[in-house]
Amino acid sequence: MGCNPVRVSSGNHQQNETTSIIKVPNVKVANAWPHWRGDCRRQMELFNSETVGGIPRLLEESSELDSDPQIIPHGTKPNRALHQTVFVNRNLTLESIKCFGFDMDYTLAMYKSPDFESMGFELIRDRLVSVGYPHELVRYKYDPSFPTRGLVFDTNYGNLLKVDSNGNVLLCSHGFNFLPREAIKDYYPNEFIQRGDIDRFYTLNTLFNLSETYLYACLVGFFTRAKRYTNQLTGFQHGDLFMSFRTIFHDVRDAMDHIHETGILKERTLKNLDKFVIKDPRIPILLSRIREVAKVFLATNSDYGYTEVGSQKPQKNWRSFFDLIVVDTRKPLFFAEGTLLRQVNTDNGMLHIGTYTGDLQHGSVYSGGSSDIIIDLLDMKGEDILYVGDHIFGDILKSKKRQGWKTFLVVPELIDELKVWKDKRDLFEELKHLDIYLAELYKHLDSGSTERPDISFIQTRVKVVTHKMDSSYRQMGSLLRSGCRQTLFANQLMRYADLYSSSCMNLLHYPFSYLFMAPPVLVSAPSLAALFGSSSSFSTLIDSHDQYKSTQCIDGFFQMPHECLVKPQGDSPAVQIALTNYIRKSCSDKVRPTQSPSSGSWVPVGLLMCEKDSEFTMNP
Repeated sequence: MGCNPVRVSSGNHQQNETTSIIKVPNVKVANAWPHWRGDCRRQMELFNSETVGGIPRLLEESSELDSDPQIIPHGTKPNRALHQTVFVNRNLTLESIKCFGFDMDYTLAMYKSPDFESMGFELIRDRLVSVGYPHELVRYKYDPSFPTRGLVFDTNYGNLLKVDSNGNVLLCSHGFNFLPREAIKDYYPNEFIQRGDIDRFYTLNTLFNLSETYLYACLVGFFTRAKRYTNQLTGFQHGDLFMSFRTIFHDVRDAMDHIHETGILKERTLKNLDKFVIKDPRIPILLSRIREVAKVFLATNSDYGYTEVGSQKPQKNWRSFFDLIVVDTRKPLFFAEGTLLRQVNTDNGMLHIGTYTGDLQHGSVYSGGSSDIIIDLLDMKGEDILYVGDHIFGDILKSKKRQGWKTFLVVPELIDELKVWKDKRDLFEELKHLDIYLAELYKHLDSGSTERPDISFIQTRVKVVTHKMDSSYRQMGSLLRSGCRQTLFANQLMRYADLYSSSCMNLLHYPFSYLFMAPPVLVSAPSLAALFGSSSSFSTLIDSHDQYKSTQCIDGFFQMPHECLVKPQGDSPAVQIALTNYIRKSCSDKVRPTQSPSSGSWVPVGLLMCEKDSEFTMNP
């Protein structure tokens, strides 16, 4: 791979400044890139490291580099595919981890989608029909293209909401009818909800919630269209009976609890493991390799019987892979006060009488307990443990906040998210060039300028391009993005998960001495001033600051909100045809056609993406 020399100034910028040359990999930049933006791009690369593989793209000037400019290896690429990558939010050295903990459902035991979710949907639906809901509901079948994780159900108005971490509404559907912005304001005048009002707003964060999410849409859609019901703001009237959205919510939650507590969901799963559970031959390999360097424990909410059957591995007792096994943990209670720790009789699955107070016995199985008890039994500290799970609240948030465990979130949806990112590279490239063109129109203007460039063509084209990108996701859009904003799920992922990936099996692609390094973020203005020591260099950074911040909010997952959609035909989800408000106030307070790009009125993507040896790359 060829290299371009990049000059980095040493000391203050004086007339006879000294410079050193660092050889860096070739990065193809569009010919239309303005000179001033090119300078900004070079400056920003000083802070933007390619951490997958641990090889920095650009290094700050140092005495070592002055003496040996060939210190950076060239052409080094990780031998793992993008979908095998473990992404990083906070630096973590695997070598410092003394104990690995795993959840079972959707972590070690991966379920086949959409078959498993479809079964869950049918069980909940049939339960509702059995307690008095209209029999017509049985004609609804699960559609995996509609729901996504992290949605919020409004129990007052029956809306499914996609929100950001502050509660700003990014997307809203009533049944299968996606609401335009004007209709959203009828429900939420400020396009904002109080996320802290947990009695009203219920977050559907887990993979088990996908079938439940789709059922809410089915029920609201059914009662809205049924002529015998009269639509009200908070529910439906039928003669002297009123069915509120809150009642529907509680009935669905009760049905959901019923299929789990009675064991009917697990019973159906065990009867047809080949249909519902993925048999991954890599699981014994991963667990065996981990046990060579650290302790391993399993902490699952499932009971012993289900865990025993679901975890069986040929030619080896599954319990031998773990130093400690805890079932019936009742997470997230497990990470708080917990429950009594009892020992399980592995011959019949019954619990021994009394609380277990002895030492850890290898191969034994325990029920209940708490994270504090686990730490004592394993003789570990919180910082020594890396816990791997799929539940952003039950597994990741609570273990991080209450115990200080290192956390690894399993996000199977990343495979589809990354596929869109890779397949739609031409659309991202077009957005980058539109960004460049927009910058050219404004680069000679300041607050004293009266000229008003016509950017209507750019706005129209951005609308078209973002619509094409929207169409690549599910009906509810990307799990991580809506417009230039992160979703609530993405924010929680970044806040509480140290690592995340599409599968815990991706740990196989990394040595246990690996240092996971998070991408550096832009440092504060005073720090930059001290670093560069020159008003000219510092001002160049400041010029690019707004654009860089706007770019960070994309972070590789660009998804504009679904604003205007076709009214549903029958019971199918609406099909998106246009975006009436492709520039959201998420990037500015009030967007006007004459705003400059530095105000953040639309989302530039030019600083985010580059072509490197014809490989499309992104920041993990």
